[in-house]
Amino acid sequence: MSEHLLLCTDLDRTLLPNGHEPESAGAREQFTALAQYPEITLAYVTGRHRALVQEAIGDYRLPQPDYVISDVGTRIYRSEDDHWQPWPQWETEIDGDWGGMKHAQLHALFRDLPELQLQEQSKQNTHKLSYYVSLKADSEALLAIMQRRLAEHHVRASLIWSIDEVAATGLLDVLPARATKLHAIEFLAAQLGIKIQDTLFAGDSGNDLPVLSSAVPSVLVANASTEVREAALALAAAAGHADALYIATGGFLGMNGNYSAGILEGMMHFHPAFIQ
Repeated sequence: MSEHLLLCTDLDRTLLPNGHEPESAGAREQFTALAQYPEITLAYVTGRHRALVQEAIGDYRLPQPDYVISDVGTRIYRSEDDHWQPWPQWETEIDGDWGGMKHAQLHALFRDLPELQLQEQSKQNTHKLSYYVSLKADSEALLAIMQRRLAEHHVRASLIWSIDEVAATGLLDVLPARATKLHAIEFLAAQLGIKIQDTLFAGDSGNDLPVLSSAVPSVLVANASTEVREAALALAAAAGHADALYIATGGFLGMNGNYSAGILEGMMHFHPAFIQ
C-alpha cells in the first residue's frame, strides 16, 4: 500500500449518479468506506461552486472531502469539520494570466457573439467567466473567434467546453490558462508533498480531458460518452500517457463500472492494496 494517496474525483456523473445510466447498488457506500482510510486524502474536483458542492455532499450522502477544487479549477478550499478555508496562494498562482483584465472587461470582449448566454452570477467568480451555448452552435468556429480576441488582448486563457447532458446544453468556461483541473491537482499534490504516481483522478466529461490525458493516473468511468472516451484515449496516446489512463468497463465486484463503481474499478487497477 502506498504511504499516502491523493484521491481526486469529479462530482457530476462521476461520483454523483445523476446521469442517464444506472448506479450499482452499494457502490457509493464502498467508495465512502474507501475514503475513510487514513492513508487517503480525498479531493473533489468539480465545475460546481462551493454551495452546490455542499448541496451534493448532503443530497448524496458523500464523505466529507479534505480538499475541494471547485469552479473548474479556479478555487481550492481546505475542508475541516464543514469549515472551508480558501487557499489565496492558488489565486495568486493563476491571477496573472488574464493580463490585469477583470471579469466584466473580459465579458465585454464577447458581448457581440449571439451564441453566448452568460450563466447565472452564482456560477461566475473572479477567475471564471461562464456561458451557456446551444448545441446547435458551431462550437469550433466560436472558440476560434474567442481565442483570437483573447490573444489580441494578451490574455492567457483556457476555453473549456463541455456538455450538460441533462439540460441538453453546451457549457463554456473562460479560465486563466493555469486554472485547469490538471494544474490545480498538480499544485495540490505538490503542496501536500504527494507524488503524481500516488495520485488518482476520476472523471467523465470534456472538462476532465486535460487530466485524463496527462501523467496523472486516471480512470474514465464507464458511463462517459463515446466521444469523451475516444478523445481521452487519443489525447493520452498522443501525449505518451496511455498507461496512465484506465477505462472502466464494469465487471469488478459484479458492478457496472458507472459512477463510483468505476472509481473503485480504477482504484483496483492502479492501487489494488486499497481494495479489500
